[in-house]
Amino acid sequence: MTALSVPARPEEDARLRPVPWRRMAWVTWRQHRFALGGMATLLGALALYLWLAGLQIHHAYTAEVTCHPASSGACGALVGDLLNYNSTAQLIASLLQAVPALIGAFVGAPVLARELETGTFRFAWTLGFGRWRWTLAKLVPLAVVVAATAGVFSLLFSWYFQPIFAEPTYNVVIPLDGLVFDLRGVAFAGWTLAAFAIGALAGMLIRRVVPAIAATLAVYAGLAVAVGMYLRQHYITPLLIKNLATTPSSALVLSQSWTKGGHPVSQSALVQVLQGAPQLAGKGGGGFPEIPSVNQYLIQHGYTLWTSYQPAGRFWPFQWIEGGWLLALSALLIAASAWLVRRRAA
Repeated sequence: MTALSVPARPEEDARLRPVPWRRMAWVTWRQHRFALGGMATLLGALALYLWLAGLQIHHAYTAEVTCHPASSGACGALVGDLLNYNSTAQLIASLLQAVPALIGAFVGAPVLARELETGTFRFAWTLGFGRWRWTLAKLVPLAVVVAATAGVFSLLFSWYFQPIFAEPTYNVVIPLDGLVFDLRGVAFAGWTLAAFAIGALAGMLIRRVVPAIAATLAVYAGLAVAVGMYLRQHYITPLLIKNLATTPSSALVLSQSWTKGGHPVSQSALVQVLQGAPQLAGKGGGGFPEIPSVNQYLIQHGYTLWTSYQPAGRFWPFQWIEGGWLLALSALLIAASAWLVRRRAA
């Protein structure tokens, strides 16, 4: 019996064993370590700034609260310093709105697009990875890392902004404000994960890195604007209060309107009514009537003020609602990317 006539052993006829998941995770790390390093550098630099600036804000808040008498010039100067910190904090919050979009564009979009663009995915599919496992090994670990990192960062941002929420005197930013709502709680992790999933799907559909980055930024911006302007305020039915004397300073006021006899009253009609009330003139600064006096006058003359608002106590229900549907959206987008990979011809 020669070597050529020896029958093949069963293990030689068996199919190649698939690559273990741990090795696939190692390959994913090797391929995307620079993107993850860039994300870590960006968030690390921002976290360092928030930590140093947060220490200053907390110190200024403590000094202002413990300053007595509150009417003294020294205490007034401390309030002025805290207002300056407030303005800076709002600017920082505005800049941080772009962080999830950048992560989605520069971490999520190239994950599949780079290999599809260069053609190296064919080599990966012949090494025992398989399309399905190849896609999951790329998207799932990166998605978990991105969401977990964003969640830790949001805790630091909440601590940084805490003194600004604590003092109602200069509380021009409220917890439900769109400027900071999606940077806190579970929403920031949800938005970052959604941006990553949008980028991954865009890369799969377009198969070019640069166009996928542009598409990710555009889609994310459109989604964020739509949620902030139209969807978020209706997660829970707003409270509708009649003739509310003072709206809670931390509440998100959605609308205010006047009616009389059950019928809406236009602003021009209200102006005509107030012009016939000279007793209101000059009660406010600069010769303008004070708002409470105007409201009281109109209410006394049969008008009704309707105020629609979301109370600050709904912050966490809103967070869980937004985080939940963002997680579901991200899972759907990742599943769609994996399905498209399986359907794609090599």
